Amino acid sequence: MSDKKVMNRWLVVFGAILIQLCLGAIYAWSAFTAKLTAEPFNMTKTQTQVIFSIGLLAFAVVMALVAGKWQKKVGPKVVALVGGLVLGLGYVLAGFAGSSFIGILLGVGVLGGAGIGLAYVCPIAALVKWFPDKKGLITGLAVAGFGFGALIWVKLTGGFKFGPVDLTPGWSGLFGMGWSVNNVFILYGVLFAALVTIGSLFMINPPDGWLPAGWTPPASAHAASTGGHDFSVSEMVATPQFWMLFICFMVGATSGLMVIGVIKLFGMDALGAGGMDAAKANVITGTAMGLFYALLNGLGRIIWGSMSDKLGRRNSIALMSLIQGVMMIVFYFIGGSEWGLYLGAAVIGFNFGGNFALFPAATADFFGNKSVGTNYPWVFMSYGVGGVIGPILGGKMGDAQAWMWAFVPAGIACLVAAGIAMMLKTPTAGKA
Repeated sequence: MSDKKVMNRWLVVFGAILIQLCLGAIYAWSAFTAKLTAEPFNMTKTQTQVIFSIGLLAFAVVMALVAGKWQKKVGPKVVALVGGLVLGLGYVLAGFAGSSFIGILLGVGVLGGAGIGLAYVCPIAALVKWFPDKKGLITGLAVAGFGFGALIWVKLTGGFKFGPVDLTPGWSGLFGMGWSVNNVFILYGVLFAALVTIGSLFMINPPDGWLPAGWTPPASAHAASTGGHDFSVSEMVATPQFWMLFICFMVGATSGLMVIGVIKLFGMDALGAGGMDAAKANVITGTAMGLFYALLNGLGRIIWGSMSDKLGRRNSIALMSLIQGVMMIVFYFIGGSEWGLYLGAAVIGFNFGGNFALFPAATADFFGNKSVGTNYPWVFMSYGVGGVIGPILGGKMGDAQAWMWAFVPAGIACLVAAGIAMMLKTPTAGKA
């Protein structure tokens, strides 16, 4: 397959989704947390969240410092391929680390996160070039696999049930079949490396000057609001719009990642406080994350992306942040019931997923379609910051049995972000 050949652009979408399904395994981390707090690992809740946070931070830092520039030089195919191999290697090494906290931290956290950071931006950078006419929808599709990946990997790991009904009779996940945490890590490493390698074959940029059939680029008068003017990184970070996007994304990441990291731990505590036995609470919390959060996370990326093409990025980011802020506060109070846990997981997952369609599309709109591969990783650094604040805040408050002081402040921060988003306006080329 030659990089000079004009291919069907929907094949790039296929490769992107396949890659993102594997990268999204990081959102299945909650399936491991309860196992890691028990024998033989005996980790604290905070330690389980440190591994998750380091993975998220490595993801964002490697994406900003390495992947963006590298894929611009050598193309997205090579960078995605290397990312998949590094991700797979990390999980395999974690599998051979036994019960070592440091070993799992280095494997899943450092190497796993770095592999995700290398591969993640490649589908986005390629698809924005292939689909300048559908940026919101296509960035949503490009990252939807990341959200849906959690659904697959949670199910493969531990299974889940919907109330009293087993959705897949006879299958209770690898843990239910007696697989150890370490063996699951090894299996996942092999699968990630193989599947991302296949997806990377379709990560090809269109030829210079290529445009979709029947599509005409916007007139120069509209270019600034549709990605027609390309900012350099230094020009971008000098604008207030960059920092406003950074703050809004950081807050959205803080809330969503905190829930991903602690939903099983919080749910077990909240349901247990209401008198529910641990076995039933374990099934319900697994379903909340593995079905409701993961499924709506994936759908949110597509739906928010599509909606933003009609509502505009500013209005969509503001509305999404507003809804998220309200639900984060409410979630603390309703998480002690089965359906409250499901409702909160669904709404929070839906809004969290929207971040990954709205912010790359907004970055392309404000700072240029062609430069999104180098600019978006710097906006995405906010995700790394949120990935440290959210899960560790949740882990600390969980160890202190003070869950309210995790959810309520995160909710208030989202409401503030909604106000900031409403002040966004298109930057003027050449002016800070």
